[in-house]
Amino acid sequence: MQTLLVVVLSYLLGSISPGAIAGRLKGVDLRQHGSGNLGFTNALRVLGPAAGVPVLVVDVLKGVAAVLLIASIPGADSLLGETGIRLLAGIAAIAGHVWPAFAGFRGGKGVATACGVFLAMAPVATAAALVVWGAVVLTTKYVSAASIAAAAALPCAVAIWQRMTGEREPLILAAAVLIAVVVIVRHRGNIRRLLNGTESRLGRNPEEG
Repeated sequence: MQTLLVVVLSYLLGSISPGAIAGRLKGVDLRQHGSGNLGFTNALRVLGPAAGVPVLVVDVLKGVAAVLLIASIPGADSLLGETGIRLLAGIAAIAGHVWPAFAGFRGGKGVATACGVFLAMAPVATAAALVVWGAVVLTTKYVSAASIAAAAALPCAVAIWQRMTGEREPLILAAAVLIAVVVIVRHRGNIRRLLNGTESRLGRNPEEG
């Protein structure tokens, strides 16, 4: 019962969409503008940095809160163990972000909330993935390409870190692979546009959110 409570609360937390809220405050439905996405990039392009940056921060904090706060409800009694229940909470929060109950099940692509989850679970590996993200954005101006590259880099960074430190956390590595797959699949439209040369760069018309 406690595990179910963790999943439900984490999903509901993830379903809180700061992009939808920020748009509503400005009289804009982000799902009807730009890429139609409720994530950080579309909020940044449609609403501007003053709204986009808080959207990013809140989306990241949802992942952190699910792992560090909601997952603590069962305490040490969880049959899944500490790592298992924290990952389950994080995955539920990401699912809520991608398919939010409070926003018609049309949310973001999961990148920011996944970042929050893995900042709490594997901070060094996540920092390495963020470096990849920043490098790709700076060199290409494609946020979508940066998100795809960072998602692919995350499980590699987790594997390298665990090998270097001798940690044995196969669940974290498996979750990193799962999240990478979800993020990349969610960007399949962006991948098509990148291959066709029609993807928008940062600062231009929104095609990715």
